Amino acid sequence: MTQAKRILGIDPGSRFTGFGVLDFAGNQATYVASGTVKSVDGDFPNRLKQIFESVSSIVDEYAPDVVAIESVFMHKNASSALKLGQARSAALCATFAGNVEIHEYAPREIKQAIVGTGSASKEQVQHMVVSLLSLESTPAVDAADALAAALCHGHQRRIQLKLGSHSVLANLR
Repeated sequence: MTQAKRILGIDPGSRFTGFGVLDFAGNQATYVASGTVKSVDGDFPNRLKQIFESVSSIVDEYAPDVVAIESVFMHKNASSALKLGQARSAALCATFAGNVEIHEYAPREIKQAIVGTGSASKEQVQHMVVSLLSLESTPAVDAADALAAALCHGHQRRIQLKLGSHSVLANLR
């Protein structure tokens, strides 16, 4: 029997950072919490501080075992990509005190795992998160993306546990 893991999914953003907390036991994901950290006021360093402090509080409150965070993707301009990277770093650094495992997933990889296509829309991700977790209401876009990251990791972990140390993938490491 596999031990349950609490997974914190993070969808980083310079203005809105989504978070989602799931408990995963075997094939079963149980919704714990989700929401959005709004960092829209003040200059950029103060917004980064808000992200850091908010994610630190989330880690303290929910005590995750694992963090699944969306990796940076290329924006239309370099300035946006740099800001996203800095916001992602602020969120990531806020998890270090929790001494958690950290796993990164590309946005396309998360969408592929949850919706079945890497080019899924935000609305499709929201719909599948609601369906997979049997939620009574639809979470905000950023929170749904964070829950999708947590689901993606939970499913990856389940596959790795099934394959075990005798798998071809384990031998490649």
